[in-house]
Amino acid sequence: MPITTVYTAEIKKISILDEHANFDEKLGDGLISNDDLVRLYGAMVACRHLDEVAFRLQRSGRMGTYPQNMGQEATSLGAAFVLRPDDWMVTCYRENCGLFWRGVPMEGILLHWMGDERGNAMPKPHWVTPIYVPLGTQMLHAAGLTLAAKYRGVDRIACTFFGDGAASEGDFHEACNFASNLEIPVVFVCQNNFWAISTPSKINSAAPTFAQRGLSYGMPCVQVDGNDIFATVYAMKQATEYTRKHGKPYFVEMVTYRLGDHTTADDAKRYRDADEVESWRRKDPIIRLNAHLKNLRIWDDEKEAALRSKVEQDIADAVARAENISPPERTDPFDSMYADVPADLILQRDTRHTHSLGQDPSQLPPEAQERAAAMDAAAHAQHSAH
Repeated sequence: MPITTVYTAEIKKISILDEHANFDEKLGDGLISNDDLVRLYGAMVACRHLDEVAFRLQRSGRMGTYPQNMGQEATSLGAAFVLRPDDWMVTCYRENCGLFWRGVPMEGILLHWMGDERGNAMPKPHWVTPIYVPLGTQMLHAAGLTLAAKYRGVDRIACTFFGDGAASEGDFHEACNFASNLEIPVVFVCQNNFWAISTPSKINSAAPTFAQRGLSYGMPCVQVDGNDIFATVYAMKQATEYTRKHGKPYFVEMVTYRLGDHTTADDAKRYRDADEVESWRRKDPIIRLNAHLKNLRIWDDEKEAALRSKVEQDIADAVARAENISPPERTDPFDSMYADVPADLILQRDTRHTHSLGQDPSQLPPEAQERAAAMDAAAHAQHSAH
């Protein structure tokens, strides 16, 4: 038998606005309006300033461990800009910029890292999931959420984010296999920032790209300059149009870099070369977009100063709202877990006890005894009816 080729593939890399502010007119013309460019720039500046404030909050003992987003603002922002308002956005923990674009309040993110569970109650109808800290679990949830939409006949896709380290997790492969075989419209966005805490990406993968991991699952794959807001928007438009039209997953590798430590509990200087970090500082997504806006003559120092002043005040207000939030109610765990709280848990909720009160209701205050008796009667009637 002759030798034949059963499969060939190529993976393209997209770059439109490089670190020297060189702009590809052919690819970028008409992609983002000037008004939206200014708004996107403002969103990145705000996210960066929140990082600086959050760092100070942690160092002063006013907040727990915090993972800075700086350097990676254009990845999630480009996706959020393209996604429909009712598409699922399933993040890990370095996608603040995209979350804020979707309307998630800044104090919600601060509350999460302050240890307040109310920070995980993402406000409706933003169609975003709580922050995921366990490595890789969010990809499975994205596939499940979109499968549910498909089952119900709802035109909704999901976009999930993960790092180069998470691409080595079993959950990643299971989610890709699940989405591909069942034809579920999920956009998998790998934010390759070259470091999984202290593990370099070259140890996580010997292949030249992480994008090609999607090839084994039959996905279209592309690599993108993740520090280029134009490139991330361009790639996400391609990806979302494909998933929506064909109902199948798509893989996008966004090459970026975290300029800070992994979290405030990390010291990246122990494992990263200073020259490497400095080279990526020159590729900062905010710096290059600022230069492009000035080249378009739609931005200047006066507008920059006004933006910075507004951002500082907005974030100061967000910090005040987070720090001055009213204490949680002791009933919240019950009321938040169930739409209709079961009778036995209502007893626990109202008495704050789980011990002998359950066997000896006479210890309850009179009004609680009446409620307990009424619940018992209702439960008995329901049982008799069956």
